[in-house]
Amino acid sequence: MACTIGPTPAPLALRDPMPAMVRVPGGRFRMGCDTGRDDERPARETWVPSFALARTPVTRAQYAAFRLATGALAPPWWDDAAFAHPDHPVVGVTWFEADAYAAWASRAFGGAWRLPTEAEWERAARGGLEGAVTAWGDALPPGEVPDGPLAGPWPGGRGSPNGFGLCDMGTIVHEWCADWYSDARRASRGGSWRHRVRWSPPSARSSLPPSYRYADYGFRVLREVRSPRDAAATR
Repeated sequence: MACTIGPTPAPLALRDPMPAMVRVPGGRFRMGCDTGRDDERPARETWVPSFALARTPVTRAQYAAFRLATGALAPPWWDDAAFAHPDHPVVGVTWFEADAYAAWASRAFGGAWRLPTEAEWERAARGGLEGAVTAWGDALPPGEVPDGPLAGPWPGGRGSPNGFGLCDMGTIVHEWCADWYSDARRASRGGSWRHRVRWSPPSARSSLPPSYRYADYGFRVLREVRSPRDAAATR
C-alpha cells in the first residue's frame, strides 16, 4: 500500500489540519550502529514505550492551519514556488517553532503532542527491522528518492511505507528531535532533498543550533499513547 495522498491537492483551507498518525509499538531495539560514525556508536539495546507518530513530516498545509490559529509568522521559503505544494514538508522552521506547533496540536487536537526523541525516531524509522541499512530494509524502494538536481523538496507521502506504515523516514528533510545533541545544538534525523545522497540510514544523526533555519529542515510530531482510547484514535 503506497503512502500517496492524492494527485490533486485540495486548497489549504479545505484540508484536514490534523496530521495522520501511525501507532508505533513499544519495545526493545538496537539503537545506533557499530560501523557508523562516532556519534552512532556503539549500538546498544534501547527500550521505548508505544507512541503515535505522524505518517509524514508536517506539511505546509498542516503548518498553515497552525499559522492561522496562532498568528505565527511565515518561515522562510513560504512563498517560494519550489516549496509551495500543500504536501511539501514545511521547511525553514526553527526548533522553537516546531516545538510551538506540537504544543498547539495538543490544544487543537487533544492529547499530549511533542517532538520525538532520537530513540523514538529511530525506533519508528527502523519499521521493526533490526540492523537495516535503510528504513525499508537493505535497499530503498524503487523511485523512493528522485534523481537529478532538485530545486526544492518533493511532496511527502508519495513513496512506500516502512514496516510500521510511516512514509519518508530518512528522506526529504532533516527532522528536528526533542533531544539536545550538544550544549548548543538540537538533534535531528533524516535525509535531505538538497544533498547529493538524499537519504540517511535510521541510525544517522545530525544537529543544528535550535534557532537556525535551513531549507532542508522540517519536523514530524509525536502523540503520546497513554490509554486504549489514545491508541484507538490513531489513524
